[in-house]
Amino acid sequence: MAWNTPGGGKDKDPRDPRDGGRSGQGADVDAFLERLKSNLGRVFGGDSGRTGRGGIGGSGGPSLGLIFLAIFLIWFVFDSWTLIDERQRGVVLRFGKYERLMTPGPNFKLPRPIESVIKVDATQVRNISDQVRMLTRDENIVLVDFNVQYQVSDPQLYLFGTRDPDDTLRQAAESAVREVMGNSVMDTILSGQRAELAAQARERLQASLDQYRTGLAVSEFNLQNARPPQEVKDAFDDAIIAREDKQRFENDALGYASKQVPEARGAAARVKAESEAYQAEVVAHAQGDADRFTLLVDEYRKAPAVTRKRLYLETMQEVLAANPKVVVGDRSGNNVMYLPLDRLSGVNTSAPDKTDATFVERLPAIQSATSPNAARPPARETSRTAREGSSR
Repeated sequence: MAWNTPGGGKDKDPRDPRDGGRSGQGADVDAFLERLKSNLGRVFGGDSGRTGRGGIGGSGGPSLGLIFLAIFLIWFVFDSWTLIDERQRGVVLRFGKYERLMTPGPNFKLPRPIESVIKVDATQVRNISDQVRMLTRDENIVLVDFNVQYQVSDPQLYLFGTRDPDDTLRQAAESAVREVMGNSVMDTILSGQRAELAAQARERLQASLDQYRTGLAVSEFNLQNARPPQEVKDAFDDAIIAREDKQRFENDALGYASKQVPEARGAAARVKAESEAYQAEVVAHAQGDADRFTLLVDEYRKAPAVTRKRLYLETMQEVLAANPKVVVGDRSGNNVMYLPLDRLSGVNTSAPDKTDATFVERLPAIQSATSPNAARPPARETSRTAREGSSR
């Protein structure tokens, strides 16, 4: 009771430390609690006149139930809705067991501890990077740096499929790299074929993740660098330089081939065209000769003597026109034609020049060799000379 109530002893001071060990601050706290109980009793229908220590006691039973009901309603309303972000997915657990998956937006659920929600960021691109040292198929040591980018594809499997999916992915990625690199030779790894090797490693990694039920999907797999160890770097640099020289020589050879092959093909086409033209020419000449001979036979059958004489004249004309010859004439009007036989078999088949001194000097010998009767006149000429002399 208060210290100033009737019969309570007016001479008791609440600030006196000897008052049952109660200080002035403790009395103020008790007074505050008494007022709070009285106010709660009025709000929930209790008796406001009883504000003692058991003021909510006997007649405050219904008021306490209303308090519990209000608390339950508040708990049910505020704990039955959850908001899932666009980047997230909500995994609903009912008494610790997987129940369903929540999509982005406001979602209803039973209040805790009946149902709980675990939010998983399903759109975040995660990545891991590591370096491994391994043996290749040709027993060379190589250092490979790789990077893996991945996302959560199945939130349920990501949470409950395996204990640590991120660490599982790291170990599976290292295993895939070792498998791919171990089946390749050093030249293939150090050359520009790392993209194909990365694609093979990605396929093996995704198959392993699906088998381990990690709920992860690989979006990118990159082999960033592949190099020999530092201990043998100089030797590999020399090998790379030699490979580049080989590539340069091959390019030069291909360039030379691309230049020479078209020229050779053009020359072959030209020779072929010339041969075809020659063939057509020979065939045409042969056909013309055959036709001319057929016509000649017909003419010969009609007039053999005339045709024979004409052929003789044409033949002599061709022979004499194609060979050098000398025509010698005298004052009497007799003309004699000489054929220089020594020149017929020589290289020079052109007609001799009258100014040629050697030919002029050898002309008597040529005349005597070619015509034995040329030194003396014929019989007609001798008789005519004799008659002219007698008449003189």
